[in-house]
Amino acid sequence: MKIFKILAFTTIAFFYLSCEEKTESNQDFFDVTIKNSKKTYTTNDSFTVSVINKKNKAIDSVSYYLNNERISSSSSISETNISLANQKLGVRTLHAKLYSEGNEYDVSTKLTILSSITPKLYTYKIIEEYPHDIDAYTQGLEFNKGVLYESTGFNGKSSLRKTNYTTGEVLEHVKLEDFYFAEGLTIINNKIYQLTWREKLGFIYNLETLEKTGSFVYGKSKEGWGLCNDGSKIYKSDGTQKIWELNANNLSEVDYIEIYTNTSKIKSVNELEWVEGKIYANIYQKDAVAIVNPANGAVEGVIDFTSLKSHVTQHKALDVLNGIAYKGEPNILYITGKNWDKLFKVEIFEK
Repeated sequence: MKIFKILAFTTIAFFYLSCEEKTESNQDFFDVTIKNSKKTYTTNDSFTVSVINKKNKAIDSVSYYLNNERISSSSSISETNISLANQKLGVRTLHAKLYSEGNEYDVSTKLTILSSITPKLYTYKIIEEYPHDIDAYTQGLEFNKGVLYESTGFNGKSSLRKTNYTTGEVLEHVKLEDFYFAEGLTIINNKIYQLTWREKLGFIYNLETLEKTGSFVYGKSKEGWGLCNDGSKIYKSDGTQKIWELNANNLSEVDYIEIYTNTSKIKSVNELEWVEGKIYANIYQKDAVAIVNPANGAVEGVIDFTSLKSHVTQHKALDVLNGIAYKGEPNILYITGKNWDKLFKVEIFEK
């Protein structure tokens, strides 16, 4: 009987203490609301936001943030106008951070920002055709001083190559360990950076000797798909709608953009190339390349390569378009695909 009473008392005491320790959430005191809210917005939009003070607490200040970027502040919870001009696209979290009676509160709501422009449509004309290794499962393609560097994939077949693009001859070849499935590459500061797919590891090579000199790990990005650079920053795709900005010195992930048109997001972003201030992004399993604004992720153009695959030898291992290289020639790209036996020099023009 004594044991039973002790257990009963302990249970009641625990329940009482649990109830006492239960704290109210931020939403019990405040909420954030958008006047005449919409399902989606564009960078041309603005809206009126305010805070609902559920318990009439004294307010010292209110600051509004989109993700972690502060966009407005006020000394009251009265209506505030928020402009989306120059904001990055995608699903963003609007935070209202309040200071009240010595406490800080954070309430939020989500909104989706689309591009404000309709992408221009482009097509192509084949200028020249060059031989390409039919066994190369192309993952990355980039020129440096007229020499074409290529990363090829598949476990047991992954490699880094230095090639003569006009003849298709492989001048130098570095085979990766069978465990690795290689992905995109880029060249900056006399170094070659190469991704692996799911191993969350990238490799660094000496540009002149192709000697492996180091490695780097991924941060928050999901996988390794494509790489390019603008001369100071590196950009990395991870198979989603995101393109990550990497610090070129330590390869840490600094920020990301999300790729959207004026109607929807673009998923499965793959091989990347930097072309005259824009990111050209191959969309996996689509015969199309998106021209992306690196500042906000807006798709400004789409190049239709639907018929290009028909110009290569059709065979069992033939796979999708996946190789974009730029050599500094206006409106000219070099395009190939996974296990394609040709590399194409094409001129791009608006439909």
